[in-house]
Amino acid sequence: MIFGDVLISFFLWGSSPALDAPRLDNVTPVDLSHTYDQSTLFWPTSPIAFEHNQLAFGPSGNGYFYSAYTFATPEHGGTHLDAPIHFSEGAKTVDELPISDFYAPVVILDVSEKAANNRDYRLAPDDIESFETAHGRIKPGTAVLVRANWSHHWPDAKAYLGDDTPGDASNLSFPGFGAEAAKMLVERQVSMIGIDTASIDYGQSKDFAVHVVIAGANIPALENLTNLDQVPVTGAWILAAPMKIGGGSGAPARVVAFVRKD
Repeated sequence: MIFGDVLISFFLWGSSPALDAPRLDNVTPVDLSHTYDQSTLFWPTSPIAFEHNQLAFGPSGNGYFYSAYTFATPEHGGTHLDAPIHFSEGAKTVDELPISDFYAPVVILDVSEKAANNRDYRLAPDDIESFETAHGRIKPGTAVLVRANWSHHWPDAKAYLGDDTPGDASNLSFPGFGAEAAKMLVERQVSMIGIDTASIDYGQSKDFAVHVVIAGANIPALENLTNLDQVPVTGAWILAAPMKIGGGSGAPARVVAFVRKD
């Protein structure tokens, strides 16, 4: 499969764990992204949501059909990537992040049972240590995604965010990473982190400590992921493709996991 070999080679330039990458003809792709539409969820204080306005739709008058739209959206909403500049002055913007960093082996830390019993659960160092006892130390360059099984609430804002009061983010409730766990992942030199909730910080956070820790290490983060239950705990790879917004603090992203068939 020539196309697959070329694409894989392109994404692996500069990637240390390249030899472990699967061929595209030996994987099942899993879409980890929510669709952007009128039901897309945004942070309650966002001044706008997703806007998609029709410019043309129908016969062109020149013998062909034609459609076109405009769209507008905040950087941070729906399935998106946080660039380090989001919480660290002078850190990398979306367009400054190396494209090779967006393709990486991925591990899933499943906290869904704990989140079901505590919707403000935060990933703890014990969760990472338990994973590493079973699967080995997380290697540098790995993307680490937390599965809280939260995407089944989407797009019910109250169930997903814990509160649906417009303009008020003071009563949110959902799982996230804990600051000490984030520091541990920085020590592991991970390439990305992500979660299937609205933020890498849990809903009740006021200081956004996880954002500060991760951004300070120039590590991007993915939020509002979905379908993490279709990705094995180890062995898959992830491609996160954010819109290349110049100077962007974040961007909508199409995120895909490549799950080996064998």
